[in-house]
Amino acid sequence: MNIHVHLFAAAKEAAGRPAVQLVIPEGTTVAELRNHLIEAAPALSGFKDILLVAVNNEYAAPEAIINATDEIACFPPVSGG
Repeated sequence: MNIHVHLFAAAKEAAGRPAVQLVIPEGTTVAELRNHLIEAAPALSGFKDILLVAVNNEYAAPEAIINATDEIACFPPVSGG
């Protein structure tokens, strides 16, 4: 299935683009999505273990399944105060 992954903050800067188009198999998990994302944009490899993934505007657990109609956003953790 084709999905569009929006990138934000340092992930967007590292990839040099605001989004990545991926072709992933049905039943792909969020954890597997990270691997596909690194393959498509190797500059994101430094973010692999820390990249946060939101599915339909909610943080997603690594075992969550991605659906073709889901809106996906990825960004590194943020801090501030």
